[in-house]
Amino acid sequence: MIKKLLIANRGEIAVRIIRTARCMGIRTVAIYSEIDKSSLHHSFADEAYCIGKSELSETYLNIPEIIRIAKSSHCDALHPGYGFLSENPALVKACKEAGIIFVGPEAHVMQIMGNKVEARDFVSSIGVAVTKGLSGDAAAILSRVDEIGFPVLVKAAGGGGGKGMRIVKDKDSLAGALEAASREARNYFADGTVYVEKYIEEPRHIEFQIMGDTQGNVVHLFERECTIQRRYQKIIEEAPSPTLTPELRKQMGEAAVAIGKAIGYSGAGTIEFLVDKDLSFYFLEMNTRIQVEHPVTELTTGIDIVEEQLHIAAGEVLRLKQDTLFQKGHSIECRIYAEDPANNFLPSPGSLSLYQKPSGDFIRVDDAMYKPYQVSSFFDPMIAKLITHGNTREEARFHMIDALQNYGIHGIKNNISYLNAIVQSEQFIHNTISTRFCAEHTESLLHTIENERKAIPELLAVAIALVSNAVHSSNGSELNSGAETVWSKIGYWRILMQPELEMEGKVFCARLNDVMPDKLTATFDNYSLHIHFNENAGSQQIEIQLNGDPYTAFVSHPEPGRVIVGYNTHIFEVIRKDILPAQSDFNTISEAVGEGGSNITSPMPGKVIKIAVKQGDVVAKGDLLLVVEAMKMENNILSPADAVVDRINVGPGDLVDSNSTLVHLSAP
Repeated sequence: MIKKLLIANRGEIAVRIIRTARCMGIRTVAIYSEIDKSSLHHSFADEAYCIGKSELSETYLNIPEIIRIAKSSHCDALHPGYGFLSENPALVKACKEAGIIFVGPEAHVMQIMGNKVEARDFVSSIGVAVTKGLSGDAAAILSRVDEIGFPVLVKAAGGGGGKGMRIVKDKDSLAGALEAASREARNYFADGTVYVEKYIEEPRHIEFQIMGDTQGNVVHLFERECTIQRRYQKIIEEAPSPTLTPELRKQMGEAAVAIGKAIGYSGAGTIEFLVDKDLSFYFLEMNTRIQVEHPVTELTTGIDIVEEQLHIAAGEVLRLKQDTLFQKGHSIECRIYAEDPANNFLPSPGSLSLYQKPSGDFIRVDDAMYKPYQVSSFFDPMIAKLITHGNTREEARFHMIDALQNYGIHGIKNNISYLNAIVQSEQFIHNTISTRFCAEHTESLLHTIENERKAIPELLAVAIALVSNAVHSSNGSELNSGAETVWSKIGYWRILMQPELEMEGKVFCARLNDVMPDKLTATFDNYSLHIHFNENAGSQQIEIQLNGDPYTAFVSHPEPGRVIVGYNTHIFEVIRKDILPAQSDFNTISEAVGEGGSNITSPMPGKVIKIAVKQGDVVAKGDLLLVVEAMKMENNILSPADAVVDRINVGPGDLVDSNSTLVHLSAP
């Protein structure tokens, strides 16, 4: 058995691997970049070593340094997790040369199945159906694309997770899509090779988990449905699929096992298929690693996939037999992202002022989060995975709704309310979905979210801010923290009985009456509100009654004068007018360029990867100025108006934040 394991990854998957390794008595070694020095995977492992500053090429993609650390720390095995180098044959070869066990398939298997073009050719040769596709350089693809017809899907040959993927509907858009996809693939996978395939309208995305050993044994652990996606990346997965018939499940499982046996696969892998409206299935790709969504398979089969990976890597015969495997109940996974669904899923790095995850018998959370925590712009915006299990799909769905509504994250935009709207939508309930669901329904989902928000009593967040006991002075220290009466809990207002609070531009004037240790009466514009309250441990949650109606909400105080209230997945910010809040200094993009010109800033911290203009250029409103990459996503910075490029302050590769002027425009 493996004695010491290096995890060549970060975040929640590193923590998850460490957890299983500990249960098996295996010591663990973590690697981390300088921006991850306070990370949970760093402190959770038995040993941890810094691998560099921040650039991925110098850290989590640095094979020589990873191998050096593995050897110097006397590791006998390496687990790559997912993403980064997990499907890079060069890491497998480097491990072999160093005498280190790689937890995964052989390099030649990864070379074939990790490259989508070669994988398609291979599975086609053994009789598994694939969609029509083209590979080669951009010129070759452009010259032959009419052979398969539009729409087409541009994909990265050497990676997954939606990176480098584009749907293209006409030939005029193809050249730009190939360039952007290649650049994104090169940045994330160190391989800019792309290909195109025929895009299937209204497809289902269904994948089969396989496990194989070095003796030729292969089984499948059944399927996962991953049809709900945004930006071509999965956000909700479930097992079993509510789409498959028993006959189709059997056919697809047999095809997945056949592929694994034909290639000589060992370890955990995933065969991904597209299923069309007629329930015909086509091979899509193989992921030669553990998947983000593996927990739904674990909860429905009872198999610890990481544990089986480690036994297989140690040379053991596969412990699983197909005829003894079965699915029990139903499981749903929601990926929690630091992003803003209302703003085209723009990534949202930043500092957390509150993080409280749900718990319970039917809930699993895979994360690496804590408070305080800084969500970095250098990595993918996924910050946690929320998984629920039930006897039926409806039970799992109800558990998911409850868990989402009890997940507290303050300080960054996130997609919790968006996920909550999806799992309560009629389309999800009745399984009338496709991979285009988010593209087609996001506008209506956002409308539903806004209506739910408006239905929450307007004074709820204001009342919580009124009685919250985390009272901060101008330097952030608590006032009278040891006192037990409401007079200390409301801070300065113990001498100001007519406090003012502001929320979303509206000022609420209150008159306090009948102040008691756990209740008070406040009058707002002649409306009397009776408030009873009970704050839980750590002041993260507050139980409150407004005129007899009970509510439980999350509350945090990121800075003096600001109170963040979260209720039922919705976030409200209340400003205490008696405390001067810290001032923000973010530049904004104006809609017009006046005499003084306009500073163009990045919407978030990131790295400049392309500049599309030069000094002196005349640009029109909506023209591309430059591209900033943040959280592994490209963000086009467009001109807000007709203007002249007066000055360019950055260059390709520069790291920028929201305070830095990228480009200065002047009036034309």
